[in-house]
Amino acid sequence: MRHVHFPAQRVAGAAHESVGSARRHGDKARWYRPAAVAADFFGAAVPVGLVFDAAQQVRPLYCALAAAVAWTGVQALRRRYTARALGESRGVLPVVHDWLILIGVLAVARVVTEEATPRLSALGALLPALLITVACHKLTYRHLSAARREAQAVSRVLVVGEPDAAEDVIAHLSARTDHPYVVVGVVPVGSGALSSGVPVAARLDEGMSEAPAGDSAAVLGAVASHHADLVLVAPGVRITGERLRRVAWALHDAGVELAVFPGLVEVSVKRLETLSAGGLAVLRVAPPVSRGMQTLLKSVLDRVGAAAGLLLLAPVFLGIVLAIRLGSRGPAFYRQQRIGRHGVPFVMWKFRTMVTDADARKAELSGANENDGLMFKMRRDPRVTRVGRLLRRTSLDELPQLVNVLTGHMSLVGPRPPLPEEVAQYDEVELRRLTVRPGMTGLWQISGRSDLSWDETIQLDLQYVDNWSFTSDVDVMGRTLRAVVDGRGAY
Repeated sequence: MRHVHFPAQRVAGAAHESVGSARRHGDKARWYRPAAVAADFFGAAVPVGLVFDAAQQVRPLYCALAAAVAWTGVQALRRRYTARALGESRGVLPVVHDWLILIGVLAVARVVTEEATPRLSALGALLPALLITVACHKLTYRHLSAARREAQAVSRVLVVGEPDAAEDVIAHLSARTDHPYVVVGVVPVGSGALSSGVPVAARLDEGMSEAPAGDSAAVLGAVASHHADLVLVAPGVRITGERLRRVAWALHDAGVELAVFPGLVEVSVKRLETLSAGGLAVLRVAPPVSRGMQTLLKSVLDRVGAAAGLLLLAPVFLGIVLAIRLGSRGPAFYRQQRIGRHGVPFVMWKFRTMVTDADARKAELSGANENDGLMFKMRRDPRVTRVGRLLRRTSLDELPQLVNVLTGHMSLVGPRPPLPEEVAQYDEVELRRLTVRPGMTGLWQISGRSDLSWDETIQLDLQYVDNWSFTSDVDVMGRTLRAVVDGRGAY
């Protein structure tokens, strides 16, 4: 999802809403849960009933009811109907996981009851349940995302911390809408100016002791005056240990949620593990995946997927080659040097979408660059041919990169392969994106492509480098199809 900024007046002005309005905005739409339960129940019951009736099973109605109860039961036990989970993006893979649990449950029931419907028919009857549940999740997620862009269905957050730390948290949360938090007030610890525009609800003393008197009353007063649902603490040297514990006691006794920001940015929750050591709460951060079974599976998927793609798409390749050669003078393929893993250069293949002297004309168009970073992008680049525009709009120009994947220079999923002149200007942070193979698609492909700013592109690439997994690669490839059909940011 592309990052969208909250209007500053929405963040600051939200503090002045009434208690009733705040509670209404914090709640998700009431139809989410009944819609999810109904979709799961009837999505399992109706197909199973129809298939089992067609197979002349003795009790098709009972079997349909059992499948529906089992599917909704699995979802309930997996806490998919809780207010916290409804409408949130979980991707396709968690739903597939739940569905496989359903298959296991019904397989045991089949043995116990000696039900005799053919296995393939029974499995096919359960497939619509998976598809309907995914569709329902997409519907509620889109509705919730639209509501959050209008600062509805959000949790009102009070940020507590030293001024600089609090400002960093506020800036990060207010810059995006793919989360349920909207900051309505800040409680700075110690002196220091704030420039975010968020109302200062109270101010805690710097405090030389472990637990200065008055902290709890000040924070609780700020919660009440700003109708906050959650207090988010950004720990620092002035608020930690015993002082934080006493504030936590007061908030929990008052029924207010507390969360602590550990200072980590763009780290997947899958890499975090809570531990206890000598009474201390410790957060362990697992290193990014760099070896083992997941890297082996990724390599196998890359090679098999690229080989299968080249074989199956051979007729498409032939048609595109003919269209390019008939549409403009020059070769059908375009070769360009890119930088791969660990800074090793390689030749990347694409279908030619520009006139043959496009590289020579790049300098004269440098003033028309619409990207704010190192990449060159123009929405209406005069060098692009008529056939090239169609290829770019549909991302078909990228298909020859399957050859690069097959030879091991690229992966199906990864960061965008950069140009040598871009890498020459990279700083230490940007160089980290070269620790994995570049990909044909990635988070940048499903998040807006050329519409993204340079900082957003780098942020997405680093997020992938640090948090990738085999299952996340599969999810990205599934979401790429929708991004290609949508065509947003492709030019």
